Amino acid sequence: MPSTAVDPVPVPAEPGPAEPRGTGGLAWRFLVVGGLAFIVDVTCYNLARQVLETGPLTSKTLAFVVSATFAFAGNRQWTFEGRHQRRLATAYLLFFAVNLAGLAVNLVPLAITSYALGWTSAVAENVSANLVGVALATLFRYWAYGRWVFPPKVTVPPREDARTVAS
Repeated sequence: MPSTAVDPVPVPAEPGPAEPRGTGGLAWRFLVVGGLAFIVDVTCYNLARQVLETGPLTSKTLAFVVSATFAFAGNRQWTFEGRHQRRLATAYLLFFAVNLAGLAVNLVPLAITSYALGWTSAVAENVSANLVGVALATLFRYWAYGRWVFPPKVTVPPREDARTVAS
């Protein structure tokens, strides 16, 4: 009889000692890093705006780059520490791509509120942009980081030859 071999099927690895078990610990770490990155963002924006006296868009761009870099380091070194680690440059580019997509997700509720519904008060815009938009973008980024930027480690079981021996 012919020899048959079974292709190995990748299976998710057990969380390493550094990766929190379950999504609760991972989500908590993600929220801590995100909260700290938010503080970095606001601080950098105000320093650039008030001390360096740059314009609002330049200030926000600088703050975004600094806070996103902070968030990348925190997520790579702590939140998703036990996950597969891509090359630094690749992971960094993927991280920024996900953040740009997250920005688009964040803008959707604001666009609906402002343009489709015509609600342009400061309260309506802040609720849609800074509560609903941030919440949706945070959920999106958590999912996207875990899927593409810091994917779970995958182990491939050793290949076993499934040979049948004729009697």
